[in-house]
Amino acid sequence: MALGIEEVMVGCWTDEQHATGITVVLPPKGSLGAIAVRGGAPGTREAAALGPNGSGVECHAVALCGNSVFGLAAAEGVVQWCTENQRGLELASAIVPVVGAAVVFDISGPDDPRPGPEAGRTACEAATTTDPESGPVGVGRGCTVGKAAGRSHASQGGQGIAVARSNDLVVGAIVAVNAFGDVIDADGTVLVGSSAGSDTPRYPFVSLDEVAAWDSGEERANTTIGCLVTNATLTKPEACRVADLAHTGIARAIDPPHTSVDGDALFLLATQNVAATVDLVAHLASTAVAAAIRNAVQ
Repeated sequence: MALGIEEVMVGCWTDEQHATGITVVLPPKGSLGAIAVRGGAPGTREAAALGPNGSGVECHAVALCGNSVFGLAAAEGVVQWCTENQRGLELASAIVPVVGAAVVFDISGPDDPRPGPEAGRTACEAATTTDPESGPVGVGRGCTVGKAAGRSHASQGGQGIAVARSNDLVVGAIVAVNAFGDVIDADGTVLVGSSAGSDTPRYPFVSLDEVAAWDSGEERANTTIGCLVTNATLTKPEACRVADLAHTGIARAIDPPHTSVDGDALFLLATQNVAATVDLVAHLASTAVAAAIRNAVQ
């Protein structure tokens, strides 16, 4: 089962040549959607509708996209695929899919081709009920981590998957790790991060202008994004609360987390099958997110 939940499908499209990609999560019919954003530089679609102040309840797909704001065009292909496959709000005049999307910045050059609707459609067509690979696959293809001492010291990031359980309750997470900070283990040791020496100044102890001056890279080109899926029965406010608390997993596994140059955003899809407290779902969600981040670089 993809992400530990029945009927959930996950698909990837990877552009090996240009180091970018897309990962799509397709939940079963009737799934509720929510999002929480803690990073200071997000790029998203449907965040207002799926956020705590929005009226959106159902979510029919989540697209995690490379290529920064240009990658959001791939979500249109996901919308098209959902429409053709009768996934969406069943209104009198049309099937209207609600497709959440978030992006990572992995642009390597101004002339690189941008993933568009066809890439999103291809990811949907490739979706199966089996977990995809972790590492530099799909949205994780162009991800890097460890840029707080300059991008020239960055290391390979990727996408990671993890599942946390308590009896019948399941929370699965798929996370794209393109963080500004280092990925750290539970004991605080660095798993993968900056290759700079330990005595090299790092943000936030130096200014972002200083970080940018160390090399020609984009110091604001970072983010950790992901999608959680749970079989818990949740209301919209409860789902938004869980998505927000799931960011605790980012704080456990990345140092520093949620900076002003990260666009950290987590979607949550709830299939509404198992009664559970919000705190238990949130505990499993943060556990899964932290494990998924570490799996992305291991």
